[in-house]
Amino acid sequence: MAVAEEAGLEAAGPEAEARQRGKRPKQGEPVIDRALSLLAVFTDRRRALTLSEMARHAGMPAPTALRLIARLVAWGALERLEDGRYVVGVRLWEVASLSPRGHGVREIALPYLEDLFAVTRHHVLLAVRDKGEAVLIERLSSKEATEVAYRVGGRAPLRSTAVGLVLLAGADAAFQEAVIRQPPDAEAGVDAMPEGQLRRTLSDVRRTGVAMIRRSAPSRTVSVASPIFDAEGSVAAALSIVVPDGGTPPNVLAPAVQAAARAVSRNLGYNAQPTEGISARR
Repeated sequence: MAVAEEAGLEAAGPEAEARQRGKRPKQGEPVIDRALSLLAVFTDRRRALTLSEMARHAGMPAPTALRLIARLVAWGALERLEDGRYVVGVRLWEVASLSPRGHGVREIALPYLEDLFAVTRHHVLLAVRDKGEAVLIERLSSKEATEVAYRVGGRAPLRSTAVGLVLLAGADAAFQEAVIRQPPDAEAGVDAMPEGQLRRTLSDVRRTGVAMIRRSAPSRTVSVASPIFDAEGSVAAALSIVVPDGGTPPNVLAPAVQAAARAVSRNLGYNAQPTEGISARR
């Protein structure tokens, strides 16, 4: 079906696009923006898409999408399956792995994540902030570990995850204020945190250097996170462990998480102070 769809569009050429003028990209929109919008349509729930589905989600005519997709496939950003659907290409992973905020921090942190995982035997997470979300760049998990919501490369909210609260607490004051004033997250399994409670929570995270979140879905868990600092003293990443709720108390887990995060920070060039919390950037 998808193959026939492409063949029809290729045969129609400019005439097909002319019939879809109502969907044309905005005048002057750069080609690179249109290509990136096609890559952005993929999500956890949309991992393989047809041409028409990609065009619809990106808000552009199918003939335009077809031309851009062909270039993305040729470069390796997309791959075409036998049934005609498209998936994200391995080359994007190659490029993303060169990110100093992703691979660089991960490479330094991995031995300490492995040590923490050896002790907990559940989930150990490493995340960085990208604009208004946390991006998970590593997760170590045992086969017996309880189910969690986020995968490596996936995005998580700042207000309702332990790693997110750590990253938010270390962000600049203007960004924090913008996030605090947003409506509370409506995420399944986590109690919404209104503005006043969020302000108090972030103050506690900055003071103690620890964030904790309990959630009931997809399973009952407790997450404990601490900041990783770079050489300039900014929060570069957040490290957390996720264990079944009702098991080891969070106050027992916190010292191990903090110790691992401080060790990574030292290897990033940060002169850690034993009792130091998080200082929000200005």
